[in-house]
Amino acid sequence: MLKQLAERTTHISSFYVMELLRLAKQLEAQGRDVIHMEIGEPDFPTPAAICAAAVRHIQTGDVKYTPAAGLPELRQKIADFYQQRYRVSVDARRIFVTPGASGAFLLALGASLNPHDELLMADPCYPCNSNFAALLGGVAKTIAVTAANQYQLTATDIKAHWSAHTKGVLVASPSNPTGTLIAPTALQQAIQTTQALGGYFYSDEIYHGLVYGTEATTALAFSDEVLVINSFSKYFGMTGWRVGWLVVPEHFVEVTEKLAQNIFIATATPSQYAALAAFDDSTLAELEQRRLAFAQRRDFLYAELTRLGFDIAVKPEGAFYIYANCQKLTDDSHQFALDFLAAEAVAITPGIDFGHHNAQQMLRFAYTTSIDRIGDAMQRLERFINRERP
Repeated sequence: MLKQLAERTTHISSFYVMELLRLAKQLEAQGRDVIHMEIGEPDFPTPAAICAAAVRHIQTGDVKYTPAAGLPELRQKIADFYQQRYRVSVDARRIFVTPGASGAFLLALGASLNPHDELLMADPCYPCNSNFAALLGGVAKTIAVTAANQYQLTATDIKAHWSAHTKGVLVASPSNPTGTLIAPTALQQAIQTTQALGGYFYSDEIYHGLVYGTEATTALAFSDEVLVINSFSKYFGMTGWRVGWLVVPEHFVEVTEKLAQNIFIATATPSQYAALAAFDDSTLAELEQRRLAFAQRRDFLYAELTRLGFDIAVKPEGAFYIYANCQKLTDDSHQFALDFLAAEAVAITPGIDFGHHNAQQMLRFAYTTSIDRIGDAMQRLERFINRERP
């Protein structure tokens, strides 16, 4: 029997947070009250109007394939959203509806990345982005970033690390795991530098909408030649519906549609009809209330972690994570997370999930549960710290 696996699988790293989730589920099965602060998933239910739109479509019984690029009316809704929210004009034919942001990444990189091409990205960053590049034979070249630049790549970083093999640059704003944004001027400079060097610029904007005290700027405000990845998962609360979108330059339209036809055929039809309701005024008003709740959670968690001895170099301005330095408490954040889960049934994510730079000193806390539950988690954390370090 042939047992040799594809070589590309050796370049795909594990996703440690999923192991934490598995262990947490085991504890729950044993009757433990687990507080989940590990998974990047909003705890709010999908807005009722979105669910109702999906049900109405399913009840027609006419649940068929859509065009590979997505429902024309949904693509136009997304284009209208860019005009209303960002004052940016995007032709709907450049928008592709995808099976989540993951599908958008596969299309964007599949259309542009060749084997051995390098993709520059920050360290820390979301781990799957590196693995998408590896799956396609590319090389994720991560660059250590610090709080001095909001944990974001700068034009100077891009110039310093560009090589003959570099194909492009990926920036995430707001970022996972840090929750930081790249300032508009810095974003524009990064785009201009990348394009001057002959590369593609990929902008991960899946946490747009979940921003506090400032505004997020889309890369499309500065160029029509960028590739923008977004999703209905985070801000719109539709993680399990698996629907996202990709905006491509005009010359990418034909090849992106060809890839979508072959890889996905189409994004799930009920999910697309559900997403149409995501842009209703009543839904957006509900989402605004949720954003305000996330902001309150951020402020509460930030104060508590600081009180307990964690160093947070940059207070996050977006997403729903705090990336905290725990070196005063441990020199092994992964073991700390495992021990904390076992002792106090609180699940958090170690820094090793997001790269190598100072990874053993960092922990990610997701404020995707209520303030009451976060408060309970912090009491357990304080007890754990005092027990471990009398």
